[in-house]
Amino acid sequence: MSVHKEIRKVTTHRLAEMKARGEKISMLTSYDYSMAQLVDEAGVDVILVGDSASNVMAGNQTTLPITLDQMIYHGKSVVNAVERALVVVDLPFGSYQGNSKKALSTAIRIMKETATDAVKLEGGSEVIESVERILSAGIPVMGHLGLMPQSINKFGTYSVRAREEAEAEKLLTDAKLLEEAGCFAVVLEKIPAELGETVSKSLTIPIIGIGAGGGVDGQVLVIHDMLGITQQFSPRFLRRYHNLAAEIKGAVGHYIEDVKSGGFPNEKEQY
Repeated sequence: MSVHKEIRKVTTHRLAEMKARGEKISMLTSYDYSMAQLVDEAGVDVILVGDSASNVMAGNQTTLPITLDQMIYHGKSVVNAVERALVVVDLPFGSYQGNSKKALSTAIRIMKETATDAVKLEGGSEVIESVERILSAGIPVMGHLGLMPQSINKFGTYSVRAREEAEAEKLLTDAKLLEEAGCFAVVLEKIPAELGETVSKSLTIPIIGIGAGGGVDGQVLVIHDMLGITQQFSPRFLRRYHNLAAEIKGAVGHYIEDVKSGGFPNEKEQY
């Protein structure tokens, strides 16, 4: 008799429960079926199909060039692999800013074509109309404040945000605005740790940090950075848990040697 282990799907409600009992939330990016399957089986709580795919999958300098069609492709690939984690897909640059009707149609298309659990977008008061319109359709929204990569041309730098009091106050106000609108969580990127903790304590919804200190409710990293596949990117907040770049190059080098020497395939590896 086979015993089926029941997998309890992570939901937005479960994330709220986790914050309430003080359990930290783990979140990582994934962009394809094979990686998402491994990440999900390892037990991560949230998988973000980030527009960081623009950088790590397509080799672009910023997140701006990635299209809605490309995000849907990555989102669908990930959802096909996931059984437990909550899946969130980024709304790409230009698909929601300044036009709440376009924002809604973007979010609906992503939900219908990927079957994701939720969407994420960047900004506070500037995009609140878009947030409210998407939420009015019953689509869960995760916010994103602090360093906002889609606004890189406005800021002109990827340096730490909200060091000054005025910007810190706006960030806290925006976070509360997103909570009041109905967002189920907010990502805070590259801000002072003290501010991250203040925001987390001021809001009832989970706050996920990336370079926002340990006083928030969870952490997110880009999988390619965390595994050491990418080597060029080394911000202070990044901990590399592996050096896959060296392992992959070593394996490929070994394969090349075996092919050149005639050592692959051997007698057992042919028909």
